[in-house]
Amino acid sequence: MFGTLVNVAAVAAGSVLGLLLHTRLPKRLSDIAFQAIGLFTLFVGVSMALKTRHILILVFSIVGGSISGELIDIDRHLTRFGEWLKGKLRLGGERFSEGLVTAFLVFCMGSMTVLGAIEEGTGRTPTLYYTKSLLDGVGSIAFSAALGIGVVFSVIPLLVYQGGLTLLARLLGSVLSDSIVAETTAVGGLMLIGLGINLLDIKKLKVINMLPALVIAALLTWAFVR
Repeated sequence: MFGTLVNVAAVAAGSVLGLLLHTRLPKRLSDIAFQAIGLFTLFVGVSMALKTRHILILVFSIVGGSISGELIDIDRHLTRFGEWLKGKLRLGGERFSEGLVTAFLVFCMGSMTVLGAIEEGTGRTPTLYYTKSLLDGVGSIAFSAALGIGVVFSVIPLLVYQGGLTLLARLLGSVLSDSIVAETTAVGGLMLIGLGINLLDIKKLKVINMLPALVIAALLTWAFVR
């Protein structure tokens, strides 16, 4: 879990630095930075989605996962958690929940998250998580400068999700094949494309409700690809 803790610390530190910049940025600069983040998110999403080797797994995973997530309504629960946290800590900022959810999705959807979990979960030095920490730390500066203090608190779901993956990899490391990593990465890429569309205000998608698609992709790949 040490690699995950380093990652969380890097995001927290970068977010605080971004907040200091946020208070000094004119609104027009904040807006253009937000649009740039949206474009970058679209680019990363497309590059990840193209990693799929089995298009049917990608389709069934994203459709099935979206339906499952909508029935559970993960988006509502995570947004309510963000609003509850905002109220408890008496924090301002109308984009608190948006910053929390957006940063969590970007920091957790890449292949480095899964591969890093396998690396650390199987007892090796978490080199990938150290590298990811550097990237996420820099990214969190930009996100918190554009979206505010909610980005700082994205470390809570980040710790739960990434730490949980590491513990799962410790138990099931031999089952997590290259194919499973590739297909879950591709599904994560589709989710990031949706997130980029949200950030650019093209259309509001409930991207967080698509999270079960990652599990479905892993199960389908394990069952039919090997």
